[in-house]
Amino acid sequence: MNRLVQLHEEFDQSPWLDNLKRGYLTSGQLAKLVDSGIRGLTSNPTIFQKAIQGSPDYDEQFKVLADDAKPIIDDYWEMVLQDVNGALDVLAPVHEASNGRDGYVSVEVAPGLAHDGIGTVNAARDLHQRINRPNVLVKIPATAEGVPAIQQMIAEGRSINVTLIFSLDRYADVVEGYIAGLESLVATGAKDLSHVASVASFFISRVDTEVDRRLDAIGSPAALALRGKAAVAQGKLAYRHFTETFSGLRWDALEALGARPQRPLWASTSTKNPAYPDTLYVDQLIGPQTVNTLPDATVEAFADHGTLARTIDAGMDEVDAAWAGLADVGVSMDDVAETLEREGVSSFQKSFDELIDALSTKATELRA
Repeated sequence: MNRLVQLHEEFDQSPWLDNLKRGYLTSGQLAKLVDSGIRGLTSNPTIFQKAIQGSPDYDEQFKVLADDAKPIIDDYWEMVLQDVNGALDVLAPVHEASNGRDGYVSVEVAPGLAHDGIGTVNAARDLHQRINRPNVLVKIPATAEGVPAIQQMIAEGRSINVTLIFSLDRYADVVEGYIAGLESLVATGAKDLSHVASVASFFISRVDTEVDRRLDAIGSPAALALRGKAAVAQGKLAYRHFTETFSGLRWDALEALGARPQRPLWASTSTKNPAYPDTLYVDQLIGPQTVNTLPDATVEAFADHGTLARTIDAGMDEVDAAWAGLADVGVSMDDVAETLEREGVSSFQKSFDELIDALSTKATELRA
């Protein structure tokens, strides 16, 4: 049995792929990855920029799309949704076999809506209606404006992947929004909540990149000893909050109606620092009722030499000490989170804008 399959069958963690491109569908590569143990898929604006600009696989479709009078943004969504629907087809058997627990494909609302709550609600609702598949998750960023939109979507019975979570406080807001949204759905008369799915995507490696930069700048022995510890510690503390929140009378009442816990999803799990093991952010965050979405290289690395063990709640005394130590040496994790959220939103917007500009130029050339 390979490691990806073992990860799920023995440790109840679902490995998802953090990539999507047309070639994966036309070549059958995605189907092979699913056969090897991949149980879901996530995408984002940067992934689609690399896919569409990085290969000729979209040229034929774009030539047809560019020949009409519709805005380039509409052409973008046509190409994206063709990929999403193709991936949904490939993963539908996983969704069915897992009784709706896995087999999901995530597609994100336009990044320019990150601080527009009403716009996010309208865009997420539109994507759900256009795709209209039981195994689609619409991604909404966990900005201050995004959290109420997430709650509204859950209250409408729509499945959501909450993305760009960088802090424990914001994670607590996201979990509360999910539970409150389900309670609102019940208040409308819903008797079965089993069709509503959600994951909370906690970004991992970017935290170490930013915190390590600050620790290096501080330069004290105590600070330098904490390098490479913040991201995993925060993930483990988030999991502690997950286990505490999805239990007790409030959750039990929803679970009795078929509600599913909003599983923590570890995102950004490729190792940015070459000094760290390439499977660090998989090996150290393995545990029940979790998802890890892996870039291609990390899928291959973990399948080859990943360590299989329940680690998500191991060494919590050391985790608490490391977390306290970060504050002691002067690292503000609140400021880290604000920085990373701002950079995350900006990065997705940059990718989106660059792709739209490139498509606009290409359309002009085709029409000439």
